[in-house]
Amino acid sequence: MDLVVIRPPLVYGKNVRGNFAKLLKLVPLQLPLPLKFITNKRSLVALDNLVDLIVCCLSNPKAANQTFLVSDDFDLSTSDLLAVLARTGGYKSRLIGIPNWLLKVFFRAIGKLGVYRRLSDSMQVDMTFTKKQLDWAPPIAVDVAMQRCWSKRH
Repeated sequence: MDLVVIRPPLVYGKNVRGNFAKLLKLVPLQLPLPLKFITNKRSLVALDNLVDLIVCCLSNPKAANQTFLVSDDFDLSTSDLLAVLARTGGYKSRLIGIPNWLLKVFFRAIGKLGVYRRLSDSMQVDMTFTKKQLDWAPPIAVDVAMQRCWSKRH
């Protein structure tokens, strides 16, 4: 029996839950968000892209007994992510610039430093091996995948 391990970062899609779902609820409120200066980099993967990689692994003998990292191959900062979500959802991005050090002080003062870290820390995956080994690339572009998140939400 062959084993394949696929390690995805945050997975997003139409009926997503968790922090991504919170962002999908926040964007339509059109509140000014003080996250414009966050320049972290986060790897994400659309559910459609993850499923495509799984199908590829099922049919590609080069996948046997390997571990693969997967993403959309397009890392976004928190501010970029919010801007893309707003644009693809038909909303105006309402990001305002507050220095990161001041945001950190604020979140620490309210006892939510963990929230600040989730918003500002980077978490990137390198899927060079996945692309080379399987001759695979994510078939769905980030903007298309983000737009699909909004269907049934409006």
